[in-house]
Amino acid sequence: MNLLKSLIAISSMTFISRILGFIRDTVIARVFGAGMATDAFFIAFKLPNLLRRIFAEGAFSQIFISVLVGYKNEQGDTETRNFIAYIAGILTLILTLITVFGMLTAPWIIFITAPGFSDTPEKSALTTALLRITFPYILLISLTSLIGIILNTWNCFSVPAFTPTLLNISIICFSLLATPLFNPPIMTLAWAVIVGGILQLSYQLPHLKKIGMMVMPKLRFHNSDVWRVLRLMGPAMLGVSVSQISLLINNILLSYLVSGSVSWIYYADRLMEFPSSILGVALGTILMPSLSRTFSNGDHDEYSRVLDWGLRLCFILALPSAIALGILSHPLTVVLFQYGKFTSFDVMMTQQALMGYSIGLIGMILVKVLASGFYSRQDIKTPMYIAIVTLIVTQIMNLLFIDLLKHAGLSLSIGLAACLNAGLLYWQLCRQKLFQPQPGWFRFLWKLIMAVFIMAITLIYCLTIMPDWTQGTMLYRLTRLIGLVTLGVITYFSTLWLLTGCKLRDILNSTQIP
Repeated sequence: MNLLKSLIAISSMTFISRILGFIRDTVIARVFGAGMATDAFFIAFKLPNLLRRIFAEGAFSQIFISVLVGYKNEQGDTETRNFIAYIAGILTLILTLITVFGMLTAPWIIFITAPGFSDTPEKSALTTALLRITFPYILLISLTSLIGIILNTWNCFSVPAFTPTLLNISIICFSLLATPLFNPPIMTLAWAVIVGGILQLSYQLPHLKKIGMMVMPKLRFHNSDVWRVLRLMGPAMLGVSVSQISLLINNILLSYLVSGSVSWIYYADRLMEFPSSILGVALGTILMPSLSRTFSNGDHDEYSRVLDWGLRLCFILALPSAIALGILSHPLTVVLFQYGKFTSFDVMMTQQALMGYSIGLIGMILVKVLASGFYSRQDIKTPMYIAIVTLIVTQIMNLLFIDLLKHAGLSLSIGLAACLNAGLLYWQLCRQKLFQPQPGWFRFLWKLIMAVFIMAITLIYCLTIMPDWTQGTMLYRLTRLIGLVTLGVITYFSTLWLLTGCKLRDILNSTQIP
């Protein structure tokens, strides 16, 4: 299967999910605004979501997929199904215990992760109630992610990529139809999360059965490969999930800032995650099985070539996305969120956070690819050490920026730290002679920068002649925004085509999944 075709398949499904995600956030902003209630929900939802990223999509997925690829290639279907059953059993047990513990200790968890909320008892109590409802989501979505990893290993990429749309649909429907049934109304969102988790898990089960890997979880504590996965998870949790740990620390700092700060960061994060998920997660998803196979086959040249292809594609798509996100931060925030209870002040605060994120967008996407280069070889320690350095630097920057820039300083710290993380990962790949860049990188980057510059000038000029973005209906605003984005895309790729000729096509189509 062609890597580009796989990327397009995943990105298309992720694009649909993100569009629904924007609709979801627009509905939340319109119905609930940005204030105490939304701050409480976003904190309550962020904690199980953070654990999901660490356990299911972070450390666990990187380790599990490298072992699973070996089983798929070297063992029979029976042994592979047994391994999946044992992993599912131990994961279910661990996550059930974590879920029960989280629900019972919710007040203390909120006190630790959002200590500033304790100054407002009503806010703290609401966040605790929401957390108790949303915490079981970690169990549901982690099992969903486990199934998704198995499907991706069997090159069934589209189903896991489409699955997140079901959570978005659940939240949209509950917000629009069920809000009057709950008191306080924000409880609607918590129950929508649980229903969305059930829908996501149920949707993937028939596809798992179709590839013959549908098994019941089993507990077996003496399986050596299960323990190998668990042993490697410890350092991998830090190595892959450094940004999530930074977000958790940011929650603590945000809880001391004015009401609305959590919500402003959340909405900016959602806008940043649109290109980050479509590009970074998609590339990491398709590259990890491919890199694991080439490494297990001992084909170092192909391993390096696949990694080079992923890095070039990152720059081709991520660099213009980062520049455009910063330039269009104001119209994006106004068009998507400034309705109902979401004020012009909320727009300004969200825009500031978004500009901080945009600086580090390319680093966030590059980390997904570069980290795969280590985890496909089951090298856990190198990313872990780099993550520790990155985490320390992030917190130093937080302390430096928060007094001057408030909530925007925290997003800027994460963005700069992501670039540092990517730079250190790349340095280690080259230092350990695991990656050899293909020829032509300097010419490639120079032409890329020229194309991005022309695109940026075009977008800035168009913004100066356009009427105020608050004018007109939502459809009118969206039409203008889509037209402006389309113009930027056409300008960028046209310039790139004039500068590179057929070389862009050669880059995109040169790599096959081994």
